Formats: sequence, C-alpha cells, structure tokens
Amino acid sequence: MELEVDGQLVHAATGGVDPNGPDVTQHPAVVLIHGAGMDGTVWQNQTRFLAHRDLRAVAVDLPGHGRSGGEPLKSIEDMADWMARFVAAAGLNNRTGGVHLVGHSMGSMIALETSRRHRELVRSLVLMGTADAMAVHPELISSSEDALDRAAALMAAWSHGRAAHVGLNPVPGMWMLGGARALVENSPPGALTADFNACASYVEAPDAMAAVTVPTCVLVGTEDKMTSPKGTARLTAAATAESVTVQELRGVGHSMMTEDPRAVRQAIVAAVRSVEQSESATSG
Repeated sequence: MELEVDGQLVHAATGGVDPNGPDVTQHPAVVLIHGAGMDGTVWQNQTRFLAHRDLRAVAVDLPGHGRSGGEPLKSIEDMADWMARFVAAAGLNNRTGGVHLVGHSMGSMIALETSRRHRELVRSLVLMGTADAMAVHPELISSSEDALDRAAALMAAWSHGRAAHVGLNPVPGMWMLGGARALVENSPPGALTADFNACASYVEAPDAMAAVTVPTCVLVGTEDKMTSPKGTARLTAAATAESVTVQELRGVGHSMMTEDPRAVRQAIVAAVRSVEQSESATSG
C-alpha cells in the first residue's frame, strides 16, 4: 500500500489484502507501529494473519524509514500527530470510533501519545515492549551516529531473550539476531539517531497513560532488557482506567513479534475482538 502524507510517499504492508477493498471496509482497522530504526517488516509474522481474519491490518513505515520518504520526525509528539494524518489519508477512520493502534517500543510511545492527542481516533491500544521512560544508553546513541553496524549488533543482543541467542526460532531456517542486525544496518541514514533522541526526550508516557480511556492491552516479555518489566509496571501503575490489562510472555525479550509471533498475533486479535464484541453488545 502506498499513499502520500504531507507530500511524501508512505509505504505500509497490508498482509496482501487491500484495506480499502469493497469487501473489507467495514472490518476493524489495526495500525501497527514499529520501533526505533525499524520499519513495517518487523510485523511480517502478524500482518497476513490479521488481514485474513476480518481485520484491516496496516503496518506502516514511519517517515524516513523503510520505503517511506521524507525525513525522520524529531519527537514522539510529532510522530503522534503524523499518525493521525496518516490514518486519515489512508481512509482507515471511516468507522465510528476510529482505529486500533498496536505499537512496539518507540511505537508504543507513539500509540500512547496519539491516544492522548487524538482521542476520537483511537478505539483501543496494544502496547508492546513499553515502559514509563525509554532512556537510551550513550554507547548506543554514539554508535548510531558513526558505527551503525555496532549499534545494530548491540540492539540485536539486548533485544532478544536467551532462546534467541542459541539459535531457536519459531520460523524454521531463520536467524533472529541476524535479521534484526540486517534491518538496522540497512536503515536510512540518520533514522536510528533521530529515533533514539526522540525516545530519550519523551517524558510524557506516565501522563499519557493516565489519560487513557480506551481498552489497553500491555504485552511484556519477562526477559526484556530494553524496556524492563519493572519499567512496564511503573507505566501501567500510572493508568487510571480499569480497562488496562497486562499479559506476560514468558521467556521472551524485547523483540516479541519475532520471538513469539503466535502469542503476539493471538493477543492482538483477542484485544480487538474484545472491544468489538463489547461495543456490539452495548449498541445492540
């Protein structure tokens, strides 16, 4: 799927199903938002699964990432406002109540902030690899500027649990750490540094969580070293809504979409279906 936002080309994966096709326009829209230095391909184990279960799955490449044009945005707030423009341009908010946002790592901050700044747009949230703050190690920031291969290696090592480090992979024949490194190493110039700076400067996550009014599912990997379970707990403690739930993924690190793709896609489907069924029962 390709479209223009702010005069720049934007690419998004849709699982092989046109989200604006005549047979699917009434299906719930699920927008998947990637993390720092990544792109929409991190959701490749989820998009097709969702798209073939009566959901309009859209895994977007943020500006200056993947196959999207433009420059990387400088702040989480700017990314949240851009997300609202993307949803409108893609025609995804043609249902009452807007879209379901799924965000990983930096993407979880974008989803949270979008929910706070554009309440009418968001029906529910699924937040993965998230925390109350996302401080970035100085070595990672410096490496992202002048040694991208080293930054990629550090990220791959810290982002995966123990099973991934010994070669286990739910997709036969694939090397998780190698794939993660290759993705970052091939990211557009400046994208990773811009993302790291945006994450490090964003201090609004607890306030954004406190403002959440929509059903929210938080997925946490018990072996996550990038956004620790303690940081996730501090974030969820800021929630005032009773509709915030937490689901642990045992033995999984930060890269949960690839480490345990089945659990992640099942959690997304369950979260969206729960909202849809609740709203249907209320309206009925």
